[in-house]
Amino acid sequence: MKWCEVSIQTTHEATELISEIFTDLGASGVVIEDPELINDYITSGKWDYTDIPIATETEVVTVKAYLPVNGELEGRLQTFNNEVRLLGERGVSTVPGIISTNELEDEDWSDTWKKYFHTEKPGDRIVIKPTWEKYTAKDNEIVVELDPGAAFGTGTHATTSMCIKELEQLVQPGMTVFDIGTGSGILSIIAAKLGAASIRAVDYDDSVLKIVQENIEQNHVEDKISVGQSDLMKNVQGKANLVIANIVADIIIRLFDQLDDHLEEDGTLLTSGIIEDRIDDVINAAAAHGYGVVKRNESKGWACITFKKQA
Repeated sequence: MKWCEVSIQTTHEATELISEIFTDLGASGVVIEDPELINDYITSGKWDYTDIPIATETEVVTVKAYLPVNGELEGRLQTFNNEVRLLGERGVSTVPGIISTNELEDEDWSDTWKKYFHTEKPGDRIVIKPTWEKYTAKDNEIVVELDPGAAFGTGTHATTSMCIKELEQLVQPGMTVFDIGTGSGILSIIAAKLGAASIRAVDYDDSVLKIVQENIEQNHVEDKISVGQSDLMKNVQGKANLVIANIVADIIIRLFDQLDDHLEEDGTLLTSGIIEDRIDDVINAAAAHGYGVVKRNESKGWACITFKKQA
């Protein structure tokens, strides 16, 4: 079989949304070439990157996926172009947005990205381990197993790693958590392993839910986490002590309209995925609904902000 490599040069902000589009089109995995992330690995001293120079241009991320060359390919490519265009119309910057294709002979491309993903420790306790590697937990470490070929959301991106560090502080035994826009389910799994009793993980895109369920079962926390499709919290019942929203600024702003009905009186909202030039927009929307900033972290052009209802 021949494969078509579809590649787009885009922004950090659009990376995960474009990954979703590729997944919807039937790609079994997505490769993200982020020069900013590779620079971090080079300077970390964890990998032997002596032959790779430090990138000076880090604003453009390349996202790739592989689709079978068959009668459905042309339609899928048209759909991809249309979906990328719609992102721009919804206010998500995709520039430069250069799309290219390359036909490849049958090869084991699905495993090539594995050399770029190894066991990482983004927090003080949480360790993210790919399923094909072995790792023995030390002291009070908590190991989460993921197969990042199945979905995006591995914990290495700044938006997710900041959330992980905050969850280590925020999650208390027995609490209820809602994870809105769950992606790979990584944050729900971490909340469960940190002691949360009940987690509701939802995503607007129901095509990712099978992957989320697989990751949950891989980590043996299916007794704590329920999975479902929902536009924000439309299909979520009850109230939580902690609501997680690692999505994008525009969606977080919409979330505040539903928050009072789904967050306990002294509950916490943990948000991330906010590009730096939208931070004020999110904070202003929160204030308009009576929520104030408890903590704000920034890394690599992204923000992770914790909110609580003001007295």
